[in-house]
Amino acid sequence: VSGMKRIWKLTGEAAKKAACQEILAAPDGHVVTLAEPTRNLEQSAKFHAMCGDIARQKPFAGQMRKPEQWKVLLVSGHAVATKQGSEMVPGLEGEWCNLRESTASMGVKRMSSLIEYVIAYCAENGIMLSAQSGD
Repeated sequence: VSGMKRIWKLTGEAAKKAACQEILAAPDGHVVTLAEPTRNLEQSAKFHAMCGDIARQKPFAGQMRKPEQWKVLLVSGHAVATKQGSEMVPGLEGEWCNLRESTASMGVKRMSSLIEYVIAYCAENGIMLSAQSGD
């Protein structure tokens, strides 16, 4: 079907067979992508709650920061800690920008790693996590 996008969640043999049948029936030129599932809503909610907990309790570079700012700091720190590195580039107006990975495109395992990193950071810095953070 032209213009239609199909996403298959491979939950067992029947789903795999159905996906294969659709691939075999697809016209030449169509594209198939097989990928690890991205982070789930529970992981996202937990991470954002943690950012809020940290923002309420811990100053950084001499001042309290917003949860969105802590998100940038935590994702950047996690990338360096897990040997993914970071890249600082001059921005469009001469400011410095950290080109960091997107949490929305993280797989479940990568997001779990980020959450574990944040839990360790909080433990090392005396930050209490709320019930919404799951700890």
